[in-house]
This record gives sequence, C-alpha cells and structure tokens, in this order.
Amino acid sequence: MENEVMKALASAGAYAAVGLAAVGSAVGTGLAGSAAIGAWKKCYAQNKPAPFLLLAYAGAPLSQTIYGLIMLIFIKGRLETTPSAWPLYLAVGLFGGIAMGCSAWYQGAAAAGGCDSFAETNKGFANNLMVLGIIETVAIFALVFSLLIL
Repeated sequence: MENEVMKALASAGAYAAVGLAAVGSAVGTGLAGSAAIGAWKKCYAQNKPAPFLLLAYAGAPLSQTIYGLIMLIFIKGRLETTPSAWPLYLAVGLFGGIAMGCSAWYQGAAAAGGCDSFAETNKGFANNLMVLGIIETVAIFALVFSLLIL
C-alpha cells in the first residue's frame, strides 16, 4: 500500500507539471488572442490589411504546455525505477509547472503588446518575437533544470 501512495504522490507532481503549464498557456493565449482580435478590428475599421502574423503572437504561449508534458514523461519514467523519491518528483512537478505556467502567462501579456504594436505600425515583428523568446527562455530553463535534478 505504501508503494501505491508514493506512486500516486509522484504522479501528482508529474500531472501538476503539465497542468500548471497548461493553465499558463491558456491564460497567455487568451491574452494574446484577445489582443490579436482587437488589433484586427482596428485594422478593419481603418481599412488597413489585417496582419496574419498576429497568430504567431497568439500561439507563442502554447509551447510551455509541451514542456510540461516533457516533464510529465520524465517524472513518470523515473517513478518506475525509484518510487521512493516521490517528494522530489512532487516538488519538481509543482515548481517546474508553476515556472512554466508563469512564463506562458507573461509571454501572452507581452504578445498582446506586440499585437497592438505590429498591427498599428506593421513594423517590429522580429524585435517583438525576440522579447517573447526571452520570456520563453524562462520555461526552457525551468525544464532543463528540472530534468537535471531528476
């Protein structure tokens, strides 16, 4: 019975990683997507072409969910060999998931600004993407450091 409890708690960490990352992705894509729709509306109202590239901003926060899934896979794999390390798996899943979720959330907020800026000026797309890449790097660091700990 004790082994089953350890596996359940370790699994909770694994699923927390993807779940928390996905919450951040949902909020981030919601923020950026809303801004893209608003920016397109402004373009239509001004009889300007609506830039299709705003979809890149809206979709940027989705990758953090994939990072959470990678953590889930690694935690579940380690669980099979060392279930007694469940506190580590739970902590890594929770803190890694929170870091990735926050990265996605703020990436979406920054992408919302990028949507407004690019739709109005039709300039700065690459610069805006570089900022989103910097925010994404936080999630990548969280993933890599988590995998190193595991």
